[in-house]
Amino acid sequence: MANREDHLKGLMLRGLDGDASAWRALLTEMGKHLRAYFTRRLFDGGADAEDLVQETLIAIHAKRATWDSSQPFTSWAYAVARYKLIDHLRRGGRRHHHIPIEDAGALFADEDVEEGATRADLKRMLSILPERQRRLIEDVKLTGLSVAEAGQRHGYSETAAKVAIHRSMKSLEAHAAASQGVSDEN
Repeated sequence: MANREDHLKGLMLRGLDGDASAWRALLTEMGKHLRAYFTRRLFDGGADAEDLVQETLIAIHAKRATWDSSQPFTSWAYAVARYKLIDHLRRGGRRHHHIPIEDAGALFADEDVEEGATRADLKRMLSILPERQRRLIEDVKLTGLSVAEAGQRHGYSETAAKVAIHRSMKSLEAHAAASQGVSDEN
């Protein structure tokens, strides 16, 4: 982690000094980290993640003068990404209570390890749903099928699929909140 911080901070400092190739390298590397970070945190997988990556890279570029070079670069970059994610969730009408700013390492975590753990957590979480609803959620939220396509595939009308998805998501949210000891009032 320290080596990654040193490397990225060095690219940022060189980029601020006018080194265009260092700046391009920084944005390219940050794009990889951000893509994995957002994909792990969004149910829609890559669709919105790519937009968030671009928004965050633009914000890093536009706000680069606000970074204090005596501070870690990764913490600053993580804060930018975190606020972009929160804005995105708010635009979608969702509230997300647990995006701790202290965990800057989440942005730069080893994707393979965390991806496997995330998949296991997701599988465990979805297992609370009846199979038909679970598959409907997987098809719409993870695979990217339309509600109509997924509904037809699993024997739901489009309206019934929308209702089932809504109820399933509410059930998953309640289960997640209960398992973390978080009330819906936070």
